[in-house]
Amino acid sequence: MLLLQQFYKAQVDADADKKIKAVAGKATLYKRSSTKHWQVRFKLANGKWHSQSTCTEDKDEAITNAEYIYQTVQIKTEAGLTPIKKTFKQIAVDELANMAQAMASGVGKRTYRDYIFAINKYLIPFFGHYTIEKITTELVRDFEGWRIAMMGKVPMQSTKRNHSSAYIRVINLAKELGVISSTRVVPMLDSNGERSRARPAFTDEELSEVIAFVPSWIESAYTARTRLMRILCGAYIEFLVNTGIRHGTEALPLRWKHLQWHWIGEKKYLRIWVSGKTGPRYLIAKHEVIAVLEKIMLWHELPYATLDDLIDAKLDKLIFRLTSGEQISNMENIFRNLMKRSKLMYDSGGQRRTLYSLRHTYATRALAKGVDIHTLARQMGTSVLMIEKHYSKITPMLSAEKLA
Repeated sequence: MLLLQQFYKAQVDADADKKIKAVAGKATLYKRSSTKHWQVRFKLANGKWHSQSTCTEDKDEAITNAEYIYQTVQIKTEAGLTPIKKTFKQIAVDELANMAQAMASGVGKRTYRDYIFAINKYLIPFFGHYTIEKITTELVRDFEGWRIAMMGKVPMQSTKRNHSSAYIRVINLAKELGVISSTRVVPMLDSNGERSRARPAFTDEELSEVIAFVPSWIESAYTARTRLMRILCGAYIEFLVNTGIRHGTEALPLRWKHLQWHWIGEKKYLRIWVSGKTGPRYLIAKHEVIAVLEKIMLWHELPYATLDDLIDAKLDKLIFRLTSGEQISNMENIFRNLMKRSKLMYDSGGQRRTLYSLRHTYATRALAKGVDIHTLARQMGTSVLMIEKHYSKITPMLSAEKLA
């Protein structure tokens, strides 16, 4: 058997590493030791090299096929088409790698995270197996309808802009790589969507009503586990509305070691280190947060006499977890149950409240107290532009006494 294998291998590799001139010397035929088919290679008018399999083991047939391949590629090149075939997914994966590398080296833009999400969640799943030249206006229209079905709503203008920008990055990379001609027109995504509306928040009275309702809501739990989850949710709500921190991505990963005291003279303030979508930052929590953290400390039965001792210990444990140590992932569902039971699910404009409504409530209350938008933007880890976009309409109402 071994002799037969060696004989067969010798037969296959007989022409390995040989090179033959073809197409009147304009192309080279060669055979790799790892494949049995002849390959053809020649230089394009733009100076780039083109390689392709002739799909045959026979040398004479390979020479004939090389002639056909050479002529076909030349015709495509002259017509502004590209001989290179890559799917949208293949190019998109390269662009994802480019953005990841830029972010790792510290030169990536903040919007790259949004682009990466859009490419993975929407663009690759829909356009992935198409080559760029197969993307038509009709296909783009189909994508618009598919996206609405996937999201369950018409996307906001900001969302559509992010998706469009991510899509353009992939198309531009295709042109840079020579996958499509730099002059080729590719249908673009529509970036016009529904304009953002004022985000749902709580009034001071509604917020007081929610917090007052929490104890009875906890006691009405059907199981011991549900009761524990509601206790945690109650503390989570008070923490969010008094810090302005983002639910989930910023709040849930917080650990006790991320808490510090910030001193100004003899006064101390609670400072929290946060790492979110806009990068790391420190924020100053409202004084009400101290009582919330003390309650969690006692609930977890941590071996510290005071919150000061706990902060000094730099304990590397999650703050928002059950007493068993488990961190739950369905906090939004628990909050939704609270909103339903308290009859505060919707704001006065009919918009459904979510845990993010607590962040918007924080921003609204801060503006009402006269906090300037630059300080507020830095505290919340967002831009002044975003603060102005979402809260500029309500600022005059909050300052009615000053303006009247």
